[in-house]
Amino acid sequence: QVQLVESGGGLVQAGGSLRLSCAASGRTFSIYTMGWFRQAPGKERQFVAAISRSGLGTNYADSLKGRFTISRDNAKNTVYLQMNSLKPEDTAVYYCAARPFGSVNTTAGRLYDYWGQGTPVTVSA
Repeated sequence: QVQLVESGGGLVQAGGSLRLSCAASGRTFSIYTMGWFRQAPGKERQFVAAISRSGLGTNYADSLKGRFTISRDNAKNTVYLQMNSLKPEDTAVYYCAARPFGSVNTTAGRLYDYWGQGTPVTVSA
């Protein structure tokens, strides 16, 4: 089992950047494929990005490629989401999720086993 805690959200102006972090408990972080999802008010949860256990493989939502970058540091049990050129439509609560031995191509949230509590991101126009 793993516990996930996100941080780094906040208020930023359009065009700005934020880096989200997700710290995982436990000693087996490297067995988890990690994903980032987001949910805007009144909307369904949306896949953002995923990263393989080694960090060598990544997958992004098509609409976010080029602006968002997912990375991980297995020595620190942490996964990151660097968000650049932020837009008001990026406003959402961002969640990290973990799936043991999962595929980086898994974009369905229901297939992830563990979730953090979320960190809110607000992008002002």
